[in-house]
Amino acid sequence: MRSQAMFFQRRAGEALADARLRRNLDGLRDKFVGMRARAVANYEKDFEELRDAGAAIRDRVLKDLDVWLELFEEKATARGATVLWARDGREICGHVVAIARRHGVKKVAKSKSMLSEEAQLNVALAAAGIEPVETDLGEYILQISGNEPPSHILAPAAHKNLDEVADLFADKHGKPRKTEIPALTREAREVLREHFLTAGMGISGGNFLIAETGSVALVTNEGNGRMVTTLPKVHVVVTGIEKIVPTLEDFATLMRLLPRSATGQDISNYVSVCTGTRGADDADGPEHTYFVLVDNGRAGLVGSEFQEMLRCIRCGACMNHCPVYQTVGGHAYGWVYPGPMGSVLTSLYTGIENALDLPHAATLCNQCGVVCPVRIPLAELQRKLREKQSERGLRPWPERAALAAWAWLAQRPALYALATKLGVRYLNRLAGGADRIRALGLAPGWTAGRDFPAPQGRTFKELYKTRQERKA
Repeated sequence: MRSQAMFFQRRAGEALADARLRRNLDGLRDKFVGMRARAVANYEKDFEELRDAGAAIRDRVLKDLDVWLELFEEKATARGATVLWARDGREICGHVVAIARRHGVKKVAKSKSMLSEEAQLNVALAAAGIEPVETDLGEYILQISGNEPPSHILAPAAHKNLDEVADLFADKHGKPRKTEIPALTREAREVLREHFLTAGMGISGGNFLIAETGSVALVTNEGNGRMVTTLPKVHVVVTGIEKIVPTLEDFATLMRLLPRSATGQDISNYVSVCTGTRGADDADGPEHTYFVLVDNGRAGLVGSEFQEMLRCIRCGACMNHCPVYQTVGGHAYGWVYPGPMGSVLTSLYTGIENALDLPHAATLCNQCGVVCPVRIPLAELQRKLREKQSERGLRPWPERAALAAWAWLAQRPALYALATKLGVRYLNRLAGGADRIRALGLAPGWTAGRDFPAPQGRTFKELYKTRQERKA
């Protein structure tokens, strides 16, 4: 995988210069942040206790992940499903293409699946002569726009505005241009309906796997998920091994967290629990069900100092509240998962040497940790990744030398105080009486794209000393 160091910096710079993208991101932030805040405030019980319960469920699973996966396989197989295992994206694609060929499938209807993005499944299907059709509205917009990657895990086309979508539909559908959202969604439904009815196979992700019943739970706000899992004769679920939960009761607890954290809803529009294959008395459902359970770096995190990241329930709250994501959007992160979760997951799944800048694409303000429904300490994990990069010598030597010098000074209070005073004088000289520094001499990178605030007043140690003297 291509190194992220130059990639993130270049794409972030492009995003900052894109006025339209900035406006689109402002609207996204205002919507998601406000909706979550209202949903949490209106929760009839203690939301913090609910977060504790959610984190405990995820930790209980991760403690005995192999046991719960074996139970899931046993229960799913008993209900007529086939459980397959995939180590990486190549094996995901191999399994799915083989299933399609086994059943003579020429067209696949897909609902949202971030793991299929990890595996670049659409590329593999097309190469095998099988047409993939994205049916989530956001994913569909990106597909007909030229197979763009998603910029948000909940709202894949969040970087596009109404006018862009209206132009795209008029161009691709050959119909009169519409500018009202209901008219555009109706047009999309009319186009996609034919694909639902003619697809031989449906592919979905899975929000949760339920061990005690061998089921997959899908949580959506569009009806496409239910169409994909009921109309085609073959249903393939592609999901990560960490998505397992022990019981339906545990699933119910997490469902009190997921929609409130993701979209500010008490409950999503569609919650489907799919178990096995169509029975003799069932009105709909697949004749064949396959689960492709994927590792792709997940198993290696179990028992490690980064295990807490596997709690993630993919709500997107961390990116919605992240000042960096809010400024540059999702494409700057360069892989499937953007925002704070992406900074950690991309580094862990692809190798920290391939994501050098992502752990640093954060202010460590911990907004992400404060809103995470399962209490993942995202800022702390980003800090640990920074440490790993330094330990392996992956960061530039001037940066490592500066950090080493700071650490040496920090252990010597008298020298640290002197260095602080000298530093403040140096910065004030650069400012020349202004409140901003336009060019930071010893570290020009800091002011390459923005001004540096000049010191205001005395240092913290001086202020603290004065305060203590007054108390005395």
